[in-house]
Amino acid sequence: MAAKEATGLLPALKAFINSPTGPKTTHFWGPVANWGFVLAGLSDSQKSPEVISPNMTGVMCVYSALFMRFAWAISPRNYLLFACHAANETVQLNQLRRWYEWSSAHPKEAAAVQGAAT
Repeated sequence: MAAKEATGLLPALKAFINSPTGPKTTHFWGPVANWGFVLAGLSDSQKSPEVISPNMTGVMCVYSALFMRFAWAISPRNYLLFACHAANETVQLNQLRRWYEWSSAHPKEAAAVQGAAT
């Protein structure tokens, strides 16, 4: 039985490697590289909300929304790219929420930080 499972696993692995979205294509490596955005956002969630740039975070939200649409619209569908940008959208929206709560609680500091950034 184990030998039969092994022979069934090898063709499945070969099929994945040679598929249109497998590791021989940018359909695979592009999303893998984009997981860096998610990891950076998760890392930044431990930092003070005053260092969050609402402009850049908003741009990242739009970027991920556009690429989720792209990943869904192309053929073959790129589920790895979709998942990566869905995760990034979640992380960035959380960052915007953190910044909004902080700026609402500290309006003078938020205005000073925004003024210094421009």
